[in-house]
Amino acid sequence: MKRESGRIVLAALAGIAAELAGLALIGTAAWLITRAAEQPPMAALTVAIVGVRAFATSKGVLRYAERLTGHDVALRAQATTRRRLYRALIPAGPPGQKGADLLSRMVDDTDAVQDLLVRGVLPAIAALVTGLAAVVLGLFLLPAAALVLLAGLLVAGLVLPAGVTALTRRRAARLAPARAELAARVADLLHGAADLAAYGAGDRALAAAGEADARLAALERAQSRTGALATCLGVLAQGLTTAAVVLVAQGAGAGSVATAVLALTSLVSFEPILPMIGAAERMTGVSAALRRLREVRATPPAVAEPARPAAVPTGPLTVEVQDLVVRHTADRAPALNGVSLRLTPGRRVAIVGPSGAGKSTLLSALMRLVEPESGTIRVSGPGPDGGSGAGAGADVSGNGTGPGRGSGEGAAGGGRGVDLRDLPSDEARRIMTGLTQDPYVFQASFRDNLRLAGPEAGEEELAEAVRRARLERWVERTGWDTVLGEDGRTVSGGQLQRLALARALLNDPPVLLLDEPAEALDEETADALMADLLDATRGRTTLLVTHRLHGLEEVDEIVVLENGSVVQRGTHRELVEIPGYYRDLWRSEALVSRR
Repeated sequence: MKRESGRIVLAALAGIAAELAGLALIGTAAWLITRAAEQPPMAALTVAIVGVRAFATSKGVLRYAERLTGHDVALRAQATTRRRLYRALIPAGPPGQKGADLLSRMVDDTDAVQDLLVRGVLPAIAALVTGLAAVVLGLFLLPAAALVLLAGLLVAGLVLPAGVTALTRRRAARLAPARAELAARVADLLHGAADLAAYGAGDRALAAAGEADARLAALERAQSRTGALATCLGVLAQGLTTAAVVLVAQGAGAGSVATAVLALTSLVSFEPILPMIGAAERMTGVSAALRRLREVRATPPAVAEPARPAAVPTGPLTVEVQDLVVRHTADRAPALNGVSLRLTPGRRVAIVGPSGAGKSTLLSALMRLVEPESGTIRVSGPGPDGGSGAGAGADVSGNGTGPGRGSGEGAAGGGRGVDLRDLPSDEARRIMTGLTQDPYVFQASFRDNLRLAGPEAGEEELAEAVRRARLERWVERTGWDTVLGEDGRTVSGGQLQRLALARALLNDPPVLLLDEPAEALDEETADALMADLLDATRGRTTLLVTHRLHGLEEVDEIVVLENGSVVQRGTHRELVEIPGYYRDLWRSEALVSRR
């Protein structure tokens, strides 16, 4: 903080010095020219000649220093704001905001921090000091002229900016949302072009985008007209003030030298003042942008960080979930209601259930993306209290029917290890993460997209992850440096999922979480991916969420969720023998595969 304050002070001092050097240059040049017209001895002009040269040189140097230090401070502040905004969006963005709106806040609104310093605060400080210096100089030469100059500077530096602010405040508050709306419309047109064309909705979407653009353009034109009018009035105030100063000086009998110095000093003193009118217009937009940024940062975090973080267990980890209840909103039924399970080292557990059963919510709780209402998630390593034994009992049916293998409560074991809520959320996601729904692909090379999961990974590690995800032939054909389109538009669904799997394997977390890896793939591709995935995760602690049962004969345990509760658990062989959701889904898949 002290370092940032020092940079701001340095930038402000450089700006003040540059403006004062400009004011001194004009005043000295005016004195030199008018005094030289009187043909005095050359010695009488020597100091002024040196002063003009010194002020001219120093003005350029100081202006460069002001630009350098001012933009350095502004860019650092912008980077800090953007970093804090990123942190506010982790682990989840604010509800009710579209991606395009968040992008607008991340890009356009954070630029407001730069404008606040470069166009607002620093120039205002320099203008204030320069204006005071011009008035003080006028007081020494002719107090009456100084009072006229002060009145003109107040009109241009306070009255006109205040009027601009009053006229544009309401309109400026609508500009940022209008830009966000246009960004959302354009994003819909670009990313949904195929769907819009398929349903014949392209013209309607284009018209909606045109209307959003027209609304934004109308707001910006109105802002520009107000700013242009105020700037014209400022220039008029500058001319009238200079003329009034000259008239007052002549009426008071001031000499030609004093009159010239007063006139040119008055004229140049408005140079740092007039930009304040445009700054006032911009500051109304800046204040609206800063309010939008505060809205994001004021959003309560999805999970609470521990006041005193616990140490992360080491070695092979055991994860115990005991009576977990998660409720997304207070007025809705629990997304998870009393779920218990146990993941021991090397054990693979599959979570199966219909859409909305709470499968992805369970993974979100394990990755500390949502806060449980009650229940515990404990992580332990090997040792006397690690609880990493392999005896994971479970019952096959939530209502007690079927071949018994213990109870769900017994499966979760006791409360040993470290509570996940006592670990920093970043550490929780380091030990439990993997393949989530809708993996994102950036406009970058295949190598760079893969390295997101392992920035320090070498070529051999990258190649191994690609091989285990069965992507080596595609990489050999296209190359490591092939640029993948934004959001995976240039790759197939199977390639996208395999890339996400390669990322998960490269990251190599102690507990691998896989959320619907075969989602939105055709039957053949989905079966092939599931087979490769089960092969790649053999011997790894894995929790697999899926609605496909193909290949689940290989996992150690299957947990069936319905309406947030465990209704069945057991092996594939046990579950297909008893009535329930799992057997019905298995038979349905078998009928489809025989067609």
